[in-house]
Amino acid sequence: MTTTEVYNPADGSVLATVELADAEAVDAAVARARSAQRTWSRLAPAARADGLRAFATVVRAHVTELAALEVANSGHPVGQARWEAGHVADVLTYYAAAPERLFGRQIPVAGGIDLTFADPIGVVAVITPWNFPMTIASWGFAPALAAGNAVLVKPAEWTPLTTIRLGELATESGLPDGLLQVLPGSGAVVGERLVTHPGVGKVVFTGSTVTGARVMAAAAPTVTAVMLELGGKSANIVFADADLERAAATAPYGVFDNAGQDCCARSRILVEESAYDRFMELLEPAVAAVRVGDPADEETEMGPLVSRPHWEKVASYVPDDAPVAFRGSAPDGPGNWFAPTVLTPESRTDPTVVEEIFGPVVTVQRFRDEADAITLANATAYGLSGSLWTRDLSRGVRVARAVEAGNLSVNSHASVRYTTPFGGFKQSGIGRELGPDAPFAFTETKNVFIAVADGPAPEESA
Repeated sequence: MTTTEVYNPADGSVLATVELADAEAVDAAVARARSAQRTWSRLAPAARADGLRAFATVVRAHVTELAALEVANSGHPVGQARWEAGHVADVLTYYAAAPERLFGRQIPVAGGIDLTFADPIGVVAVITPWNFPMTIASWGFAPALAAGNAVLVKPAEWTPLTTIRLGELATESGLPDGLLQVLPGSGAVVGERLVTHPGVGKVVFTGSTVTGARVMAAAAPTVTAVMLELGGKSANIVFADADLERAAATAPYGVFDNAGQDCCARSRILVEESAYDRFMELLEPAVAAVRVGDPADEETEMGPLVSRPHWEKVASYVPDDAPVAFRGSAPDGPGNWFAPTVLTPESRTDPTVVEEIFGPVVTVQRFRDEADAITLANATAYGLSGSLWTRDLSRGVRVARAVEAGNLSVNSHASVRYTTPFGGFKQSGIGRELGPDAPFAFTETKNVFIAVADGPAPEESA
């Protein structure tokens, strides 16, 4: 049995030793899942709804435990981690209403009756990233279970602990054995086998664009459906007519949340020329005020980066001669600490402007007018999220429609609500998670025609 150690990113200590699945374990898990799925899909929709509600109740009862695991394994601030654990329960509760609402259609046709049905795919693989282990896992498994599928989850190697615990809680809640299984392991072994296994009907992957392309290629020979949520390089556009105080005060939280390890991070701030100097005056104290420290401390707003190799990647974008406008602060000593950093590169094609850094580093650049802002915002291979700040709501709607991204906010940095669809344009992914239609993404549409023979003509009423 192969094992790996997982670490606390705040101090580098070993947290746990995790057993890793191999290809044979994946095959056995798929067989169990197929059996469990047949039982689950035959239950009355109300019974499946009850199962998801029971799972949500158990998760809610373990929010404190799950949060503590995430603080230790991922370095998330404890307040954020509690929210994430509660969010999992909320997502399960929301999709517990779906089994009884997977409506088909009756389509008018000649010669009979035509009906459509939303049939479950079967076994769904959910491959999750290390940055938001609990929440992103739930975005896949909750709607997939609601639609009548079984789910196999492969957590990221660096941060598997909360996902493993959620798998245990699913069984404790009474879900059928084998219906939701967690398979820790490497992408090269467990991930590869899940993507290529003929018994897996759909793969949901969240991670880098490079790896997402590999997932697509590996799924192609079996024509396995894929849903991809990939990288981002989102813009935060600030017009001169905006509430500059509010825009500057909130900008750090649009990019430094989760230490910048967020596909939706607004890591490019674009400011209209006439407001640039004032905005920078306001941004500096806002960045300095971000509280970076022990993630177990209730006052902490930003924790460490997830691992030393990732710290080194982020640091490579800020060499000694980098155009640093100002920095926040971070603890010294052990741990993967990186201070919030604001850069002002001159070139619009600087690597810090076009590449996903995935850390607490943001660039600030000027734009001339609305058309220039849109051009700058769209000058990226990605298209996941973004924000724009203006008092002119007509401009807000107009620019939001022009920016090539899947999730835009006006005078806000919100990207994700479980009640609305989430996903990206261009190289930020394929498909949409969350929202009321998410369970249908885990179904196949079946069309059934029933021929009806002609009968006698109806008698005319007197």
